[in-house]
Amino acid sequence: MSQEKIEKLTPQKEALIPVYREKWRKIALSTEPIDRGKATEAVINAYNSIGKKAPEIIFSDSPYAALKTFSAKITKQPKRALNEQLRFQPWHQMEEQISSQIIENDLNDKLWGGLERQLWGGLERQLFKQLIKQLGSKVNHKYIPPEVWACGGSNFDFYISVLNCTYEQSKWSVFQSLVKNCGWILPSEEIAIVCDRPRILSFDNQQRLHAEGAPAIQFADGYSLYAYHGVTLPEKYGKLHPNQWEAQWIIDEDNAELRRVLIQGIGYERIAQELGAIALDSYQEYSLLKIDTDIDVEPISLLKMTCPSTGFIHALRVPPEIISAREAIAWVNWGINPEEFSVQT
Repeated sequence: MSQEKIEKLTPQKEALIPVYREKWRKIALSTEPIDRGKATEAVINAYNSIGKKAPEIIFSDSPYAALKTFSAKITKQPKRALNEQLRFQPWHQMEEQISSQIIENDLNDKLWGGLERQLWGGLERQLFKQLIKQLGSKVNHKYIPPEVWACGGSNFDFYISVLNCTYEQSKWSVFQSLVKNCGWILPSEEIAIVCDRPRILSFDNQQRLHAEGAPAIQFADGYSLYAYHGVTLPEKYGKLHPNQWEAQWIIDEDNAELRRVLIQGIGYERIAQELGAIALDSYQEYSLLKIDTDIDVEPISLLKMTCPSTGFIHALRVPPEIISAREAIAWVNWGINPEEFSVQT
């Protein structure tokens, strides 16, 4: 007898979605060293589940070291069939069985959406892009990323535990074990390289990779990724705190996204001071400045405000077409002319 399909969640069940999201976020963002015994068992069981004998299992401290080792040890291109089976079969078998029991179209998005941006769109994708830059074709081999699988784990766990969907215990056990006990996995017929987890993971309050003057991701062997509010940084910027960044770097930097990050991190006050902004106009404690250097996609005009009692300087960017300090003050204050309010400092 087939199970009745689930058409809509009750409010009580929908309230449990964040619980399962956070459970799998915590699994994916663990910085505890992997248990090699449990990781070995997980990989062997995964190979057995697709009818393959266990490969030689090699452990690596980081994805960078794993990919270099894999390229050195594999003399022929890994069989695509095995690769695809290991990467997709545990996932797809779970997904096919459970999705057939669900009607509510946006349920996957409710579960997946809270994790995808941070785990797949941020953590895994940024690490992959950096590895591509550093290792080129050596990253062509497909891998199993636990960050991505944790998004699926959140869905499956909710369907099984809350919605009581029918499932095959053996397949669910293989899926969970790989995510919970391994870092990145590079599989082939001959060997499977299992990476350890990172030792450092740092995010901002919007769940974007972020650290100031330190790695946002760092593995046990020192392999690191630097990021500022979700933008990957080269080491020359990332290893320094933003208060040590120099305004001249904005002029020298060709990448528009990195220029934007440098501007954000340095701040307009220091940029105006270090790059010699030109004063166009003034009104009481305010000055309209222009930075006569091509450092952004459009000219930079600033309204500089100086506190008469403390001397504290604050600068805000204003549209480049503004030509007077009074006009800039009105723009900053949502169209209110300076005569209509009194500046209190």
